[in-house]
Amino acid sequence: MATYCITDFGAVADGKTNNSSSIQRAIDTCSEKGGGRVSIPSEGIFVSGTIQLKKGVDLHLEDGAVLQASREPCDYASARLAGEYGGNSGGFLIQAEDADHISLTGHGTIDGQADAFMAGWSADAGKHIRQPKEFRPRVIGLFGCHRINIRGITIRDAAQWTCHLTGCEDVVIHGITIRNALDIPNCDGIDPDHCRNVHISDCHIEAGDDGIVIKTTREYTQYGPSENITIKGCTIISTSSAIKIGSESADDIRDIIVSGCIVKRSNRGLAIQLRDAGNVENVIFSNCIVETRAFHKKYWGNGEAIYITAANRHEDKPFGRIRNVVCQNIIFRGENGVFIQSAEPGHIRDIFLFAINGIISKVSAFPVGFHDMRPRFSQEHGGLEEGKLSGITAIFVEGLTIKNSGIQFEGEERHHWNGYLSTEHVEQLVVENFRKEEVEISE
Repeated sequence: MATYCITDFGAVADGKTNNSSSIQRAIDTCSEKGGGRVSIPSEGIFVSGTIQLKKGVDLHLEDGAVLQASREPCDYASARLAGEYGGNSGGFLIQAEDADHISLTGHGTIDGQADAFMAGWSADAGKHIRQPKEFRPRVIGLFGCHRINIRGITIRDAAQWTCHLTGCEDVVIHGITIRNALDIPNCDGIDPDHCRNVHISDCHIEAGDDGIVIKTTREYTQYGPSENITIKGCTIISTSSAIKIGSESADDIRDIIVSGCIVKRSNRGLAIQLRDAGNVENVIFSNCIVETRAFHKKYWGNGEAIYITAANRHEDKPFGRIRNVVCQNIIFRGENGVFIQSAEPGHIRDIFLFAINGIISKVSAFPVGFHDMRPRFSQEHGGLEEGKLSGITAIFVEGLTIKNSGIQFEGEERHHWNGYLSTEHVEQLVVENFRKEEVEISE
């Protein structure tokens, strides 16, 4: 494989110089000559603004190498790729469009310099959420690309979305580490959006928003559904959902398998959050360990270990359906259990809970007595309503099967919960070998 070192194209590892043009020349030369490796050496800090990956290029960070995001907004491209959703607008550090056979590999680090794009603390959440400046960049944005390989690298301190894949196919993300601050909003870990054939494995992710979130955003419906996606063997810490489908669901999301993952210190564990016209179907969550806790109400999440909800984001807009979801061999401990709710009948059906075993106890200082259906009523925080919880809560579900499962309450603060199982307007309910002190079923 031909290798092109960025220092041979004028890059300087002084932690100050904007090396965008030097790195871009190396990438362009590599691609024009048939592809190969562009090397970022381990000899200092290389600052850069937006760089564009090209066909056939492996951008390789050597062990100890640091590619650092520029602090200057003028160093970032602000084309349509930046978008205007998911928080404040901002360009990408690394982006590509309609490029095949591209890679990001190595054991070096990409530093997003998040602190440089923060303006202090949120006025209404105190020292729980940082307040972004008007501009903050994202780290990686790949659009309409095929045969993508991201391996080994560490990404830290993203100021916004870390790895956004839109309309991409045949993607492997393996063994990467994402360490974002837990108090910076919208710094998701990995976002496959309108993507197909994506395999994410053995990654460690810490994020001040969702860890891994599968989307179909309204801005890019030309790319079609998200489907054939596997998430395996990841460890995740999140200030929102660790692994989520939605809430952006303008197109269908289907054929998803999540297995062997460990979730720690998250507002929400395994989630499906449908709020738009697309449908979600054929999803398996299996063999996972989930630990949740409640946190400040400005973050979505109410300590749910498993969360499946469908509602319309806007009152005058339709919303899709969730069906064929299997949750099996899930062990959880946290401040909430399983929450399944549709805003109206006919939108959630065929949900299977097999070997779901959890301990619920109050451990944080934050309240948990809510049914969290956010976002609703055209508001980011619309849909958060006071309500009693149960170990398993199900409302407006057609076909719910619970087998070989159990809930245990621990501690003395039980006034937040109705009981072990509470259902309203659930049709075709099957409960077998549900271990509990009592079962409360009300219609």
